[in-house]
Order: sequence, then C-alpha cells, then structure tokens
Amino acid sequence: GQQFVPCDTSSLSSAFDDVTLPGFDRNVTYPLDLTKTRLMIQGQRSSNKPSLDGARLGHRGMLRTAAGVVKEEGLFKLWKGVTPAVYRHIVYSGCRMQAYEYLRNIVGRNEDGSLPFWKSLICGPVSGSIGQFLASPTDLVKIQMQMEGRRRLEGKPPRVRNTWHAFTSIVRSGGVRALWKGWVPNVQRAALVSLGDLTTYDTAKHFILHHTNLSDDWRVHALSSAMSGLVAATMGTPADVVKTRIMNQPVDSSGRGRLYKSSLDCLLKTVESEGFMALYKGFVPVWTRMAPWSLTFWLTFEEIRKLSGVSSF
Repeated sequence: GQQFVPCDTSSLSSAFDDVTLPGFDRNVTYPLDLTKTRLMIQGQRSSNKPSLDGARLGHRGMLRTAAGVVKEEGLFKLWKGVTPAVYRHIVYSGCRMQAYEYLRNIVGRNEDGSLPFWKSLICGPVSGSIGQFLASPTDLVKIQMQMEGRRRLEGKPPRVRNTWHAFTSIVRSGGVRALWKGWVPNVQRAALVSLGDLTTYDTAKHFILHHTNLSDDWRVHALSSAMSGLVAATMGTPADVVKTRIMNQPVDSSGRGRLYKSSLDCLLKTVESEGFMALYKGFVPVWTRMAPWSLTFWLTFEEIRKLSGVSSF
C-alpha cells in the first residue's frame, strides 16, 4: 500500500512551488489565452444594437484568429496582457493550491492519504473560488488589455495603455470595488475548473494507485494530469465565455453592465442569439493550452515536492 506522510502545509518550499511554477510556461502558452479570449467575444454585441463586428472582422477559428492578430496588430500583440496574467497566476495558483491542501486536511483523509470523492467535490471548488476571488482584479485587467487590439480595429478609442494604467483607470472611474467587476462568473468558472482540475487529479491519481500495480511516479502523474486537464477544459469553458463577455462589456455611469444583468442573463442571451455551442467558443485553444500546462505543472509540482521532502500531493 501507499505510505502516507502528512503534508506540512506551512512548508515554505511547497508554497514557493505553488506560486512560482505556473508562471514559467505561462509566457509560452499565453498566445493561446489571448486567442481564446478573442474567440469567446466573437458574436458579442458592442452595444444594445446589432454589431457590425461580424461583417467587418468575420468569425474566425483558432488559427485564423491568431493569424489575424499577427497580420492586423503585430506579432508581439499575441502577448498583450501577459503581465497581469502572470500576476493572476501567482495569486490564484498559490492561494488555490494551499487552500486545497489545508481544506483536505481539515475535512479528513483516509489512512492511505486518499481523499473521499465527496470531500474532494467540496475542497476543489471552494479552494478555486478563494484563489480566483483574490485574483479577480488581475483577470479583469488582462481581458481588457487582450481586447485593445480589436477595439482599435473597430475604430474605438484606446481603453488602456499598460497594466498600471488599466488598474488606475478602473479605480479612478469606479473605485476599488470596480476592480471586482465580473467576479461572480469569474469565481464560478474557477470553481468548475478546480473541480475538474484538482478534484479529478486527486481522485484519478489515487484510483490508479489503488487499482493498478503502478507506483506513485511520473507515469501516474502524467495519466492523472491528462484526465484533469480535459475535464477542467470541458467544465470551465462555458463559464469562461460568460466571464469574458461580462468583463469586456461596456458599463454605464453607475458601473452597471449595458449588455448583461447577471451571469445567467449573459448565458441565456448567448445561447439564444448564437446557439448552445457558443458556450464552447475557444474550447480548442483552452484545451490546447491546458493540456501541456496541466502535464507540465503536475509533473514538476510532484517532483519538486519529492525533492523538497514534502509528501506526494
């Protein structure tokens, strides 16, 4: 059987891994993130009147969208908003991973170290929600920066110049509270993604260990990460579409959205005007980015925990 050594959740090495690991491959896969955001916005009206965007820019797939950004805006625009994206991952991943380990120790694990499935269904979404709520301002800035190129192609005035300007402009126009615009769908998405990622990885890993002769090594970690990445992308994409559209929508003088009243309103309007599959716009770049990210993160995370003397996740 697998020997379980309780994890010291206050370990500096574990916390350092949680905070720093996600940023390394973030720069490499970031163009997929920007492409995903552009795809998710396709079909969204820019006002309460039908948009001319579809006629002007057309509906594109992943490759045509990325190629269009390079052709119409420049190669390096594929990395527009990468700075707040790194900030977001430092806050989100660090808080989420530490919260999950803390919660699963609180709710109690089995003697072999595995977590009952029903308990992981609680720990995953809760930890993801905590991390995303704290990181929501960085997500808002990232999305607004990612959409700057398209705004200019539509003939609209620039909204933000850089990360600092974006933060200060939001606070100046709506106060500190405005930094959490769209936090509800953002947290909802994070809860679903963490349910798919953390819960699936934790459950799949211990299932494999208990039902096969494989030991707790890179093979088990790779299989578990492949499952978690697919489930996370499938569960999180619809919420990602809703979150992206709410965060990108124009607001009135009081800070209320002009297009959607709530997450449910955005979801219903999107399905009504564009069909159910509109909720999966951007799934290909989401999965293309999440698959290698999940594999890289979990393999590296587990190995560094091992080298640091911390028990396996």
